[in-house]
Formats: sequence, C-alpha cells, structure tokens
Amino acid sequence: MAISIRLTVNGEPVTADVEPHTLLVQFLREQLRLTGTHVGCDTAQCGACTVHLNGRAIKSCNQLAVQCDGMDVTTIEGLAKNGELHPMQAAFRECHGLQCGFCTPGMVMSAAALAASKPDLTEAEVRANLEGNLCRCTGYHNIVKAVLAGAEGMRAGTTAATAAV
Repeated sequence: MAISIRLTVNGEPVTADVEPHTLLVQFLREQLRLTGTHVGCDTAQCGACTVHLNGRAIKSCNQLAVQCDGMDVTTIEGLAKNGELHPMQAAFRECHGLQCGFCTPGMVMSAAALAASKPDLTEAEVRANLEGNLCRCTGYHNIVKAVLAGAEGMRAGTTAATAAV
C-alpha cells in the first residue's frame, strides 16, 4: 500500500506515492531519476549515497523515503546553482579529488556539510570526519586537499578552489 509523501528535492516541491519500505536512495534514483546519488554497499558503510536532509549529511540507503515527508533533500545535482559549481564541487575538480568518481558525489556531499558546520577545518579534522566515506581508488591525499580548498571557497563565497592546490 503506497503512502503519499511531500518533500522538497533540490529546491523543488515533490509529491509522490511510495511503498513504506522504499529507501530514500531508491526513491531519488528510481522515481526522481537523480542518479548522482550512488548505491555502494546498502549498509551505510561507504557513504556513496550521502545526501543532505534538512542541511545535514545522511546516508540515504539507511533512510526510508516516508521518513522524509515534509523535509528538504539536496542531492549532488542540487549543489550547483545557476550553472555554477558549488565551491566544494569546483575544488574536487581542480584538486583532482577523484579517480573513478563513484564515491565522489557522496564525498562532496559529506564534505560540503562538514565545511558548512565547521568552516575552519584542519587536515586531521577532514580525515576524521570523512571516515564514513570510502574511496577504493585513491590514497585520500587529493580528496583532503579538495575538502580544504572547498571549505576555503565556501568561506570566500566563490568557486575558486586554489587555496590548497
């Protein structure tokens, strides 16, 4: 038996019918076709499915869509504004903070929420706070550089990501 939910996704109001067992990641990918949110482990271990729920980074494979009724969801597709990359997205591009790119959307979403909550990050804080986001390709060095540059860009209100390059 489907349940009707209303939420805001990437700034747009959405009304949909979902089965009670539908995970938020399934709803985003399958019903809304927002495929930037990836399914990596289905156990909330890897962080590939990270989105913002009311401004807080959460793992969408661990959240039922019906629990998000009335809430605001931002996916990787919703970070860029007016055709301009979010500072964290720009930093990941400029600092080469990716390799295969599978973990990147979740990594960027976690990093953006982290930098929004604590603008003056240290390398140790970045490494500790991204612990729940796994990358199978890199040694994390460029990811950490990207997060620090993205945080600088967020503080400056620009997409310039040259601070840690």
